[in-house]
Amino acid sequence: MNSAAESMLEKYKCESRADYENALKEIIQEVALLALWRAKFFQHAAFYGGTALRILYGLDRFSEDLDFSLLKPSTEFDITPYLGAIEAELGGMDFNVEVVKVEKRIDTPIESAFIKAGTKEHLLQIEVPEIIAERIARTDRLKIKLEVDTDPPSGFETEGKTLLQPIAFAVNTYKQPDLFAGKIHAILQRAWAGGRIKGRDYYDFVWYVGRGTSVHLSHLEQRLRQTGAWTSEEPMTQQDLCRLLEEKFSLIDFELAKKDVLPFIKDSAAVELWSPDFFLSLLPRLKVS
Repeated sequence: MNSAAESMLEKYKCESRADYENALKEIIQEVALLALWRAKFFQHAAFYGGTALRILYGLDRFSEDLDFSLLKPSTEFDITPYLGAIEAELGGMDFNVEVVKVEKRIDTPIESAFIKAGTKEHLLQIEVPEIIAERIARTDRLKIKLEVDTDPPSGFETEGKTLLQPIAFAVNTYKQPDLFAGKIHAILQRAWAGGRIKGRDYYDFVWYVGRGTSVHLSHLEQRLRQTGAWTSEEPMTQQDLCRLLEEKFSLIDFELAKKDVLPFIKDSAAVELWSPDFFLSLLPRLKVS
């Protein structure tokens, strides 16, 4: 195993296949962030979403994707030059990956790519126990999606955060109130086919509220205006936000939400209380800024 990857793995207490896969994905994510830093990507963009919350702010659940936002809208941005940097950085740490741009089928402000790798090959590389390795098919593939929003709504603030592995480097990221605004926007607007629910959004909501993080309300309003969910000429108020969340919570099947988030957390008891009434009880604790 590469010595840097071995050092990064030490912070995880892996027991199951899911533990090892989550750890492997996160190591690859952090190496990809290092590659983007070397390529000066963060002069133009900021890290946001659940993985930013996990890696930079200590969220206690794993996350799958790498989400970024340009600092200002641009129709000229192309993700392609950065993909080679990610592939080279991971290759330098003995990760045999392919980084592929997603070709757009419709006009959208999102630039996307996938980091793809053989699951078994890389779990063996990080020395997963044989009893786990023998149950993994050679055809299993690990995928990490990268997305860059090239038309971000206005009003967010960023800050620099330092990571120390595999080397010391800096990541430009949304501040927590703006991350929380993005998360609430996802709760209100995310649409999944087939009745699926992204329970990870609701887990993060509880995490933010429990830590007293405020929502940057004006940035949330800009996000909702951009997607057509807030059309009033009046500014959004905290009462407006609570009303929208009340309506959303009343529609959610929280048993499905639990099933979505369980593979990404260590303690299943963390979601036992989930119900519409539980989430409604959190609204008086919701802070705005």
